Amino acid sequence: MTDQTTPNPSQDDNRFAEVAQLISAARQRAVHAVNIELIELYWQVGAHISAKLETAEWGDGVVDQLARYLAKAQPGLRGFTRANLFRMRQFYEAYRDTPVLAGLVRQLPWTHNLIILGQSKRIEEREFYLRLAMQEKWSSRELERQFKSALFERSVTQPAKVSAVLRQSHPEALSVFKDAYMVEFLDLPEGHAEADLHRGLLQRLRDFLIELGRDFCFVGSEYPLQVGGRDFALDLLFFHRGLNCLVAIELKVGRFEPEYLGKLEFYLEALDRVVRKPHENAAIGVLLCASRDDEVVEYALNRSLSPALVAEYQTQLPDKKLLQEKLHEFYRLNTDSDSSSLS
Repeated sequence: MTDQTTPNPSQDDNRFAEVAQLISAARQRAVHAVNIELIELYWQVGAHISAKLETAEWGDGVVDQLARYLAKAQPGLRGFTRANLFRMRQFYEAYRDTPVLAGLVRQLPWTHNLIILGQSKRIEEREFYLRLAMQEKWSSRELERQFKSALFERSVTQPAKVSAVLRQSHPEALSVFKDAYMVEFLDLPEGHAEADLHRGLLQRLRDFLIELGRDFCFVGSEYPLQVGGRDFALDLLFFHRGLNCLVAIELKVGRFEPEYLGKLEFYLEALDRVVRKPHENAAIGVLLCASRDDEVVEYALNRSLSPALVAEYQTQLPDKKLLQEKLHEFYRLNTDSDSSSLS
Protein backbone atom coordinates (compact mmCIF):
# COMPACT_ATOMS: atom_id res chain seq x y z
CA MET A 1 0.00 0.00 0.00
CA THR A 2 1.45 3.34 -1.04
CA ASP A 3 2.03 6.16 1.42
CA GLN A 4 -0.66 8.78 0.82
CA THR A 5 0.75 11.23 3.37
CA THR A 6 0.59 14.78 2.10
CA PRO A 7 4.15 16.07 1.51
CA ASN A 8 5.34 18.78 3.88
CA PRO A 9 7.17 21.53 1.93
CA SER A 10 9.36 22.44 4.90
CA GLN A 11 10.42 18.79 5.29
CA ASP A 12 11.26 18.66 1.59
CA ASP A 13 13.39 21.79 2.03
CA ASN A 14 15.42 20.03 4.70
CA ARG A 15 15.69 16.70 2.86
CA PHE A 16 16.58 18.04 -0.57
CA ALA A 17 18.57 21.20 0.24
CA GLU A 18 21.90 19.38 -0.02
CA VAL A 19 21.11 18.16 -3.54
CA ALA A 20 20.08 21.68 -4.57
CA GLN A 21 23.35 23.01 -3.18
CA LEU A 22 25.34 20.43 -5.15
CA ILE A 23 23.56 21.48 -8.36
CA SER A 24 24.09 25.17 -7.64
CA ALA A 25 27.81 24.67 -6.89
CA ALA A 26 28.28 22.63 -10.08
CA ARG A 27 26.56 25.29 -12.17
CA GLN A 28 28.80 27.98 -10.70
CA ARG A 29 31.90 25.92 -11.48
CA ALA A 30 30.65 25.37 -15.01
CA VAL A 31 30.04 29.09 -15.56
CA HIS A 32 33.49 29.88 -14.16
CA ALA A 33 35.14 27.26 -16.41
CA VAL A 34 33.33 28.59 -19.49
CA ASN A 35 34.42 32.12 -18.62
CA ILE A 36 38.07 31.06 -18.32
CA GLU A 37 37.90 29.35 -21.72
CA LEU A 38 36.22 32.38 -23.28
CA ILE A 39 38.82 34.82 -21.95
CA GLU A 40 41.58 32.46 -23.09
CA LEU A 41 40.05 32.43 -26.56
CA TYR A 42 39.91 36.25 -26.68
CA TRP A 43 43.53 36.35 -25.48
CA GLN A 44 44.67 34.00 -28.25
CA VAL A 45 42.72 35.88 -30.92
CA GLY A 46 44.16 39.16 -29.65
CA ALA A 47 47.69 37.70 -29.69
CA HIS A 48 47.23 36.46 -33.26
CA ILE A 49 45.95 39.83 -34.53
CA SER A 50 48.67 41.70 -32.63
CA ALA A 51 51.44 39.56 -34.15
CA LYS A 52 50.06 40.00 -37.68
CA LEU A 53 49.75 43.78 -37.32
CA GLU A 54 53.16 44.24 -35.65
CA THR A 55 54.95 42.38 -38.43
CA ALA A 56 52.98 44.38 -41.02
CA GLU A 57 51.72 41.08 -42.43
CA TRP A 58 48.24 42.54 -41.94
CA GLY A 59 46.94 46.08 -42.19
CA ASP A 60 44.03 47.42 -40.13
CA GLY A 61 41.72 46.71 -43.05
CA VAL A 62 42.39 42.98 -42.78
CA VAL A 63 40.69 42.94 -39.37
CA ASP A 64 37.55 44.21 -41.14
CA GLN A 65 37.82 41.32 -43.57
CA LEU A 66 38.32 38.87 -40.70
CA ALA A 67 35.15 40.10 -38.95
CA ARG A 68 33.14 39.67 -42.17
CA TYR A 69 34.64 36.23 -42.78
CA LEU A 70 33.77 35.01 -39.28
CA ALA A 71 30.21 36.34 -39.57
CA LYS A 72 29.77 34.45 -42.84
CA ALA A 73 31.60 31.25 -41.86
CA GLN A 74 29.83 30.96 -38.50
CA PRO A 75 26.46 32.77 -38.74
CA GLY A 76 25.53 32.23 -35.09
CA LEU A 77 28.85 33.53 -33.79
CA ARG A 78 28.58 36.67 -31.66
CA GLY A 79 31.16 39.04 -30.21
CA PHE A 80 33.63 38.98 -33.09
CA THR A 81 32.85 42.32 -34.71
CA ARG A 82 35.64 44.58 -35.98
CA ALA A 83 35.45 46.69 -32.80
CA ASN A 84 35.63 43.64 -30.53
CA LEU A 85 38.52 42.12 -32.46
CA PHE A 86 40.50 45.31 -31.92
CA ARG A 87 39.54 45.19 -28.22
CA MET A 88 40.95 41.66 -28.03
CA ARG A 89 44.19 42.92 -29.51
CA GLN A 90 44.26 45.80 -27.00
CA PHE A 91 43.45 43.36 -24.18
CA TYR A 92 46.37 41.11 -25.11
CA GLU A 93 48.85 43.96 -25.55
CA ALA A 94 47.84 45.55 -22.23
CA TYR A 95 48.71 42.45 -20.17
CA ARG A 96 51.19 40.39 -22.22
CA ASP A 97 54.20 41.78 -20.30
CA THR A 98 52.63 41.29 -16.84
CA PRO A 99 52.16 37.55 -16.23
CA VAL A 100 50.53 38.08 -12.82
CA LEU A 101 47.81 40.32 -14.26
CA ALA A 102 47.44 38.02 -17.26
CA GLY A 103 46.40 35.36 -14.76
CA LEU A 104 43.98 37.67 -12.95
CA VAL A 105 42.09 38.74 -16.08
CA ARG A 106 41.07 35.14 -16.73
CA GLN A 107 39.14 35.12 -13.44
CA LEU A 108 36.79 37.96 -14.45
CA PRO A 109 34.03 38.18 -17.07
CA TRP A 110 34.79 39.91 -20.36
CA THR A 111 32.51 42.84 -19.47
CA HIS A 112 34.52 43.49 -16.28
CA ASN A 113 37.76 43.31 -18.24
CA LEU A 114 36.52 45.80 -20.81
CA ILE A 115 35.48 48.25 -18.07
CA ILE A 116 38.88 48.02 -16.36
CA LEU A 117 40.79 48.17 -19.63
CA GLY A 118 38.81 51.14 -20.90
CA GLN A 119 38.83 53.25 -17.73
CA SER A 120 42.23 52.54 -16.16
CA LYS A 121 45.13 54.83 -17.02
CA ARG A 122 47.95 53.01 -15.22
CA ILE A 123 49.00 49.40 -14.77
CA GLU A 124 48.79 49.90 -10.98
CA GLU A 125 45.19 51.02 -11.37
CA ARG A 126 44.34 47.98 -13.48
CA GLU A 127 45.82 45.65 -10.90
CA PHE A 128 43.94 47.47 -8.12
CA TYR A 129 40.54 47.01 -9.80
CA LEU A 130 41.26 43.48 -11.02
CA ARG A 131 42.07 42.30 -7.50
CA LEU A 132 39.19 44.14 -5.83
CA ALA A 133 36.63 43.06 -8.42
CA MET A 134 37.65 39.44 -7.75
CA GLN A 135 37.79 39.86 -3.96
CA GLU A 136 34.55 41.78 -3.59
CA LYS A 137 32.74 39.93 -6.39
CA TRP A 138 31.43 43.20 -7.80
CA SER A 139 28.81 43.20 -10.51
CA SER A 140 29.69 45.16 -13.65
CA ARG A 141 27.35 47.91 -12.41
CA GLU A 142 29.15 48.13 -9.06
CA LEU A 143 32.54 48.12 -10.80
CA GLU A 144 31.39 51.09 -12.89
CA ARG A 145 30.28 52.84 -9.71
CA GLN A 146 33.68 52.34 -8.10
CA PHE A 147 35.34 53.96 -11.10
CA LYS A 148 32.93 56.90 -10.86
CA SER A 149 33.75 57.23 -7.17
CA ALA A 150 37.48 57.36 -8.06
CA LEU A 151 38.26 54.62 -5.55
CA PHE A 152 41.80 54.09 -6.83
CA GLU A 153 42.67 57.79 -6.76
CA ARG A 154 41.22 58.15 -3.27
CA SER A 155 43.02 55.05 -1.98
CA VAL A 156 46.40 56.31 -3.21
CA THR A 157 46.13 60.01 -2.34
CA GLN A 158 43.84 59.80 0.69
CA PRO A 159 44.76 56.81 2.91
CA ALA A 160 42.53 56.05 5.89
CA LYS A 161 43.23 58.17 8.99
CA VAL A 162 43.74 55.67 11.80
CA SER A 163 45.12 55.64 15.32
CA ALA A 164 48.63 54.33 16.02
CA VAL A 165 47.08 51.50 18.03
CA LEU A 166 45.01 50.36 15.05
CA ARG A 167 48.04 50.61 12.76
CA GLN A 168 50.07 48.40 15.13
CA SER A 169 47.42 45.91 16.25
CA HIS A 170 45.67 45.46 12.88
CA PRO A 171 48.11 46.48 10.10
CA GLU A 172 45.94 44.65 7.58
CA ALA A 173 43.07 47.00 8.49
CA LEU A 174 44.74 49.75 6.45
CA SER A 175 43.62 47.98 3.29
CA VAL A 176 40.13 47.29 4.67
CA PHE A 177 38.95 50.76 5.71
CA LYS A 178 38.58 53.85 3.55
CA ASP A 179 39.18 57.52 4.13
CA ALA A 180 35.73 58.31 2.73
CA TYR A 181 32.60 56.26 2.09
CA MET A 182 30.27 57.08 -0.78
CA VAL A 183 26.57 57.03 0.18
CA GLU A 184 25.19 58.87 -2.85
CA PHE A 185 22.63 56.07 -3.19
CA LEU A 186 20.80 57.46 -0.11
CA ASP A 187 19.75 60.67 -1.92
CA LEU A 188 20.04 62.59 1.35
CA PRO A 189 18.90 66.23 1.26
CA GLU A 190 21.25 69.01 2.28
CA GLY A 191 20.90 69.68 5.99
CA HIS A 192 19.79 66.12 6.76
CA ALA A 193 19.62 64.93 10.37
CA GLU A 194 21.49 62.03 11.94
CA ALA A 195 18.22 60.08 12.05
CA ASP A 196 17.88 60.50 8.26
CA LEU A 197 21.39 59.14 7.72
CA HIS A 198 20.84 56.26 10.13
CA ARG A 199 17.46 55.32 8.65
CA GLY A 200 18.78 55.59 5.10
CA LEU A 201 21.73 53.29 5.78
CA LEU A 202 19.42 50.67 7.26
CA GLN A 203 17.00 50.91 4.35
CA ARG A 204 19.85 50.56 1.85
CA LEU A 205 21.89 48.17 3.99
CA ARG A 206 22.83 45.95 1.04
CA ASP A 207 24.35 48.92 -0.80
CA PHE A 208 26.13 50.10 2.34
CA LEU A 209 27.60 46.61 2.90
CA ILE A 210 28.94 46.64 -0.66
CA GLU A 211 30.51 50.04 0.00
CA LEU A 212 32.05 48.81 3.26
CA GLY A 213 33.43 45.60 1.73
CA ARG A 214 32.55 41.96 1.28
CA ASP A 215 33.80 40.70 4.66
CA PHE A 216 31.55 43.02 6.68
CA CYS A 217 28.52 41.39 8.32
CA PHE A 218 25.71 43.40 9.91
CA VAL A 219 25.12 42.72 13.62
CA GLY A 220 22.70 45.40 14.77
CA SER A 221 21.41 48.97 14.83
CA GLU A 222 21.25 51.04 18.02
CA TYR A 223 23.02 48.09 19.59
CA PRO A 224 22.30 48.06 23.34
CA LEU A 225 25.20 48.26 25.78
CA GLN A 226 24.68 48.31 29.54
CA VAL A 227 27.43 49.72 31.74
CA GLY A 228 27.13 50.48 35.47
CA GLY A 229 23.36 50.20 35.45
CA ARG A 230 23.00 52.66 32.56
CA ASP A 231 21.82 51.87 29.04
CA PHE A 232 23.70 53.04 25.94
CA ALA A 233 23.02 52.52 22.23
CA LEU A 234 25.74 52.15 19.58
CA ASP A 235 24.62 53.46 16.17
CA LEU A 236 25.72 50.50 14.05
CA LEU A 237 27.57 47.30 14.84
CA PHE A 238 29.25 45.05 12.24
CA PHE A 239 31.61 42.09 12.28
CA HIS A 240 34.55 41.77 9.90
CA ARG A 241 35.34 38.16 9.05
CA GLY A 242 38.86 38.81 7.79
CA LEU A 243 39.92 40.87 10.80
CA ASN A 244 37.90 38.60 13.13
CA CYS A 245 36.55 41.49 15.17
CA LEU A 246 33.52 43.64 15.86
CA VAL A 247 33.41 47.01 14.10
CA ALA A 248 31.49 49.82 15.81
CA ILE A 249 30.31 52.73 13.64
CA GLU A 250 29.17 56.01 15.16
CA LEU A 251 27.41 58.49 12.86
CA LYS A 252 27.86 62.26 12.98
CA VAL A 253 26.17 64.55 10.46
CA GLY A 254 28.40 67.49 11.35
CA ARG A 255 32.12 68.18 11.58
CA PHE A 256 34.39 65.86 13.56
CA GLU A 257 35.00 67.02 17.13
CA PRO A 258 37.74 65.51 19.35
CA GLU A 259 35.27 64.65 22.12
CA TYR A 260 33.48 62.22 19.78
CA LEU A 261 36.49 59.95 20.04
CA GLY A 262 36.08 59.54 23.81
CA LYS A 263 32.53 58.23 23.42
CA LEU A 264 33.60 55.82 20.69
CA GLU A 265 36.45 54.52 22.89
CA PHE A 266 33.94 53.98 25.70
CA TYR A 267 31.81 51.85 23.37
CA LEU A 268 34.85 49.83 22.27
CA GLU A 269 35.75 49.09 25.87
CA ALA A 270 32.19 47.94 26.55
CA LEU A 271 32.17 45.73 23.45
CA ASP A 272 35.47 44.12 24.40
CA ARG A 273 34.37 43.45 27.99
CA VAL A 274 30.77 42.37 27.42
CA VAL A 275 30.19 41.36 23.79
CA ARG A 276 33.47 40.12 22.31
CA LYS A 277 33.97 36.35 22.28
CA PRO A 278 37.25 34.81 23.54
CA HIS A 279 38.51 33.89 20.04
CA GLU A 280 37.85 37.36 18.57
CA ASN A 281 40.26 40.27 18.28
CA ALA A 282 39.69 43.63 19.95
CA ALA A 283 36.86 45.71 18.46
CA ILE A 284 37.60 48.53 16.00
CA GLY A 285 35.76 51.85 16.02
CA VAL A 286 34.83 54.06 13.07
CA LEU A 287 33.63 57.64 13.43
CA LEU A 288 31.73 58.42 10.24
CA CYS A 289 31.40 62.20 9.95
CA ALA A 290 30.10 64.60 7.34
CA SER A 291 33.35 66.61 7.42
CA ARG A 292 36.57 67.00 9.37
CA ASP A 293 39.72 69.03 9.74
CA ASP A 294 42.57 66.61 9.01
CA GLU A 295 44.93 68.31 11.47
CA VAL A 296 42.35 68.08 14.27
CA VAL A 297 41.87 64.39 13.42
CA GLU A 298 45.62 63.79 13.52
CA TYR A 299 45.93 65.39 16.96
CA ALA A 300 42.94 63.46 18.30
CA LEU A 301 44.11 60.07 16.99
CA ASN A 302 47.76 60.55 17.94
CA ARG A 303 47.19 59.89 21.67
CA SER A 304 44.24 57.57 21.26
CA LEU A 305 44.72 54.23 23.02
CA SER A 306 41.98 52.51 21.00
CA PRO A 307 42.00 50.94 17.52
CA ALA A 308 39.90 53.66 15.87
CA LEU A 309 39.67 55.73 12.71
CA VAL A 310 37.86 58.81 11.48
CA ALA A 311 36.27 58.71 8.02
CA GLU A 312 33.92 60.92 6.04
CA TYR A 313 30.69 59.95 4.39
CA GLN A 314 30.00 61.71 1.10
CA THR A 315 26.52 62.12 -0.33
CA GLN A 316 27.76 62.94 -3.84
CA LEU A 317 30.36 61.27 -6.03
CA PRO A 318 33.65 63.20 -5.98
CA ASP A 319 35.18 65.30 -8.75
CA LYS A 320 37.15 62.55 -10.47
CA LYS A 321 39.12 64.98 -12.64
CA LEU A 322 40.39 66.80 -9.55
CA LEU A 323 41.37 63.52 -7.90
CA GLN A 324 43.18 62.42 -11.05
CA GLU A 325 45.17 65.65 -10.96
CA LYS A 326 46.08 64.93 -7.33
CA LEU A 327 47.11 61.41 -8.31
CA HIS A 328 49.30 62.77 -11.12
CA GLU A 329 50.94 65.15 -8.65
CA PHE A 330 51.40 62.30 -6.16
CA TYR A 331 53.24 60.18 -8.73
CA ARG A 332 55.30 63.17 -9.90
CA LEU A 333 56.45 63.98 -6.36
CA ASN A 334 57.31 60.34 -5.70
CA THR A 335 59.24 60.10 -8.97
CA ASP A 336 61.17 63.29 -8.11
CA SER A 337 61.89 61.88 -4.64
CA ASP A 338 63.17 58.59 -6.04
CA SER A 339 65.38 60.45 -8.55
CA SER A 340 66.92 62.69 -5.89
CA SER A 341 67.66 59.71 -3.62
CA LEU A 342 69.57 58.00 -6.43
CA SER A 343 71.66 61.06 -7.31
